[in-house]
Amino acid sequence: MNTIGPETKTTERILITGGGGQIGTDLSEALAKKYGADNIFCSDVKFENTIRDGIHELQLNVLDESNFERILEDNKITTVYHLVSLLSGTSEKKPLLAKNLNLNPLLFLLEKAKAKKIERIFWPSSIAVFGKGIPKHNVSQDSVLHPESVYGITKLAGEELCRHYHDAYSVDVRSLRFPGLISWKAPAGGGTTDYAVEIFHHAIKNQLYKCFLTEYTALPMMYMDDAIEATLALMSADPNAISVRGSYNLGGVSFTPKEIANEIKKHFPDFTITYEPDFRQAIADSWPSSIDDTPAQKDWGLKLKYQLPDIVNDMILHLKKP
Repeated sequence: MNTIGPETKTTERILITGGGGQIGTDLSEALAKKYGADNIFCSDVKFENTIRDGIHELQLNVLDESNFERILEDNKITTVYHLVSLLSGTSEKKPLLAKNLNLNPLLFLLEKAKAKKIERIFWPSSIAVFGKGIPKHNVSQDSVLHPESVYGITKLAGEELCRHYHDAYSVDVRSLRFPGLISWKAPAGGGTTDYAVEIFHHAIKNQLYKCFLTEYTALPMMYMDDAIEATLALMSADPNAISVRGSYNLGGVSFTPKEIANEIKKHFPDFTITYEPDFRQAIADSWPSSIDDTPAQKDWGLKLKYQLPDIVNDMILHLKKP
């Protein structure tokens, strides 16, 4: 399902960092459809400098600030969707890299926006900012934040940087706290919610999956189509309508590994799932089971289309295609 409108005339020149990742793969296509491929510059450390489907693909290590600045200036970039991040599981193993990768490029971009060298920034936060002292269900936008993972700590710091640069310097930076994201176009990238992507590949390949979380671990999830629509809606909103300049809650749909496995069994009756929790279980236990995203609904019209059966149907439909 895709409700992105026809191509819009624009003076925007858009850079996506981390364009080869799970979000960037879908977002680059959506932005190209909305604004025209010639206006989209998609960067990743693994890219070569080429053009794919009209989109400019650029090789960029976002820790290389001189090259980062050159790309911004040479391509007259006005808006940056800064998606590069070391996810939760990998961040626990490489905390120094997580600090550098998750915060330094964001601060670099905020400084560029402060100096009026770019106009707008989108930056994704995460439900990993939640932690001790919160209710497990229907967690509010203004809940106290005590993250219990390196990833969550860097995301909370990023939220505070975004809020500060908006309040102190009028930087137009916008953010969403993404739940676990599910997509068939790109592999998961080292997160605690990755099981909800991996499970489909294993179900189709050998009808067996070993899950690294317990069967009753409920977490908020979102289908990638809904995540992209939410991102575009937020970035299209009137700045005066945006009341949250740290990061908006996104609730998505909450389910457990057992519940998604049962839904998959409707398509593959012989599918079997086993459970062997690893270090990611402690991270998942610190996160809420469900989230209240009322401010996003009121401020800029957040609407979600995909519930669990819709997600499972669409994932299997696309992954089974030859």
